[in-house]
Amino acid sequence: MKRVVVKVKLPNRADFVGMLKDIDMEFSEAFWQHDRVFVPKGYDRDKGLPKLALRTIVKDAEKPAAYALVLRRHIENKGVDVVNFTTFKDYTEMAAILYQMGFEIKYEVSRQRQELNMGDNVKIYLDKIDGLPGYYAKIESNLLDEDEPEDVREDLTKTFEVLKVGRKNVIDKNYGELMEENNG
Repeated sequence: MKRVVVKVKLPNRADFVGMLKDIDMEFSEAFWQHDRVFVPKGYDRDKGLPKLALRTIVKDAEKPAAYALVLRRHIENKGVDVVNFTTFKDYTEMAAILYQMGFEIKYEVSRQRQELNMGDNVKIYLDKIDGLPGYYAKIESNLLDEDEPEDVREDLTKTFEVLKVGRKNVIDKNYGELMEENNG
């Protein structure tokens, strides 16, 4: 599935959530998500190589965690991410498979996440990343065959502007890169 993603650092979480609530859009309850991001040896972000994340999702502390394998490949010249995911049961076995395939851990990202469905193809995520100050919002749109990525990116950016989050707050780095930069 091809996606366009726009991420921002929120100047004020309460104002952002309040504006959405004013138009009868509310985020889900917060849940915990942890990604261990694996990359091929010799990984270079600029080469468009895939990343694989072993994702743990805990939506209810009384129930077992869910696990997903997420493949994400950013295609810079097209401005899209190719994203596929599948669920699995045995976390240890899946990690062993990734190591056997020659992947290595690049970073780990833990977050408290809330989500809001804005339609069939658009979601907004509100994230509090462990180890980073402040809150982040990410809006993702699944591309249809007739969609132009640049037009979709502009629409998503304008959505943030309408919600009083300006273009100056747009971030091109992923959470792992932001953590490396923050701790570096």
